[in-house]
Amino acid sequence: MLNKRLIVACLVSIPISYFVVGFLDYFYASTVETLLIAISIHAFISLFSYYLFNRSFKDWNSKPVERVLTFLLFSSLILFLIYLTKTAGRFSLLFDSALYLIRSDLLIWFSIGLLLSFPLSIWLLSFAHSRDFHHTRFFMFIDNHLSGILIALIFFTIYFLLANIFNQALFNFDDIFFDTDAKLWRFRFGTENYEDTYWRTVHPFVLIVVRPWANLISLFLKGNLLYASFLLIALTGALGVYLVWYFVKEVTANSLYALLISTIFGASTSQLIFGSILETYGFLGTVALIFIVLLLKDAPMWTLVVTGLAAFGITISNLAQTVIAHFIMKRDFWQLVKYGVIVLTLIVPLNLLNNFIYPDAHPYLWDVSTLQYEEKNVFPITLQRANYLIRVIALNSIVAPYPILYKEDIPFIKIWMFLATTKGVLRVAEYKDVFSSFVVYIWSGFMLLGGVLFLKNIRKQDNRFPFAFILITLFSFALHMRYGRDVFLYSSNWTYAIILFLALAWKEFADKLWFQISLLAFIFLLLINNSKLLEIMMTVSVLHIK
Repeated sequence: MLNKRLIVACLVSIPISYFVVGFLDYFYASTVETLLIAISIHAFISLFSYYLFNRSFKDWNSKPVERVLTFLLFSSLILFLIYLTKTAGRFSLLFDSALYLIRSDLLIWFSIGLLLSFPLSIWLLSFAHSRDFHHTRFFMFIDNHLSGILIALIFFTIYFLLANIFNQALFNFDDIFFDTDAKLWRFRFGTENYEDTYWRTVHPFVLIVVRPWANLISLFLKGNLLYASFLLIALTGALGVYLVWYFVKEVTANSLYALLISTIFGASTSQLIFGSILETYGFLGTVALIFIVLLLKDAPMWTLVVTGLAAFGITISNLAQTVIAHFIMKRDFWQLVKYGVIVLTLIVPLNLLNNFIYPDAHPYLWDVSTLQYEEKNVFPITLQRANYLIRVIALNSIVAPYPILYKEDIPFIKIWMFLATTKGVLRVAEYKDVFSSFVVYIWSGFMLLGGVLFLKNIRKQDNRFPFAFILITLFSFALHMRYGRDVFLYSSNWTYAIILFLALAWKEFADKLWFQISLLAFIFLLLINNSKLLEIMMTVSVLHIK
């Protein structure tokens, strides 16, 4: 007797399989390759859909209200993805939809692959049952972390779409979007031209931290390192979303609340931008989250050292975040000294290794004369800068304002959040319309509530993580009171800390239906608001592309 749910799962999975195979046929263009990929991809997606159906039916009766809210949340994200895809479709110079479509001459082979995948799915399902697959560690991991995996998968799709738009070779200048060196890092991560043309020491072994992952992904794309780097930045952003979900789930034991918090993080201005644009900051935010989760799980010292080295290797100053978190959580001075000594002992050998594998990539760590390049990013401390910096940290990093648009030294209109000039002029992006002002007021209300709840419960709970997040944010504030032309560029360093601080502060309301609905309603508004920024970025940047 045929399994009806498996049949439905196979049919429902066809659109997803189509777009996945459509992307892969850019690299695997022969009929045999398309056939084999279609069979394997569709069988895998169909079985996963079958598992989702069974899991949904099982959970529906026990938690119907939670299932409804979860369904609404995922539906809103899918609609957000569809809207972004339709918006991108209006700008053919930025987004080529053919990248995700199967070539007409390969459609017949894709269709044959779909048909052949069905008996393969039946056999794999039978094989899994006979081997008690549902008792394996892999299956139990998927089953216990399903919500986090699904939310990460959706955000991966969103980030990858945006990565294909905003990392185009057409953007052949740095500083277009939020003072990012997107062109430089596109070359350093996605091509063999890995030299730092600005010749800076502040990224001492970034290449051996990041490029091996891009090289690994490129093995599945027939060596295409550029698209591998697009996939890598999107995967890194999605991993950050998953880690936020995991942290909140572990602390509160509430999967729906963890979903809501991770969605706010994933849909924040900062994560949408730096989960998709090739820069170092998206990697730094996720490395910081890995370090936080390792502390949560009381992981062994060597894992903390490896993560701390990754943070330092990508950007020197980010070691400070790990030191702050380590000291506040462990409260052991000598263990912190041990951590610091091990990390500092290894940074020079790793810098040498980086420059051995990638000759002339950038100067050695001890070549401090190259730091003179950073002087153009240093500005005097003023009350106005403090005011604008607080707005960027607390508001703009989550709820997107109308950005600053200005023309300077390149043939593109620059799109920034914060602008500091050598002439002493400071500007910050503003909430110009009623809707965005309404959304940011709601967010301010949530932040105020979090602050009140934190102070109310300050003597009743373990505050090590909240204090760590406060100090990490204050460190960023102090650093960027002097440093940065567009401080939003560094928002990955504090956005996760603010979101997790608030998640812990709101914890006593995590199980309250009214609060869950309030967060869900805010997410709806946030998605609508932040989609406007992405549309502005497409609309403005395409004006100078021929």
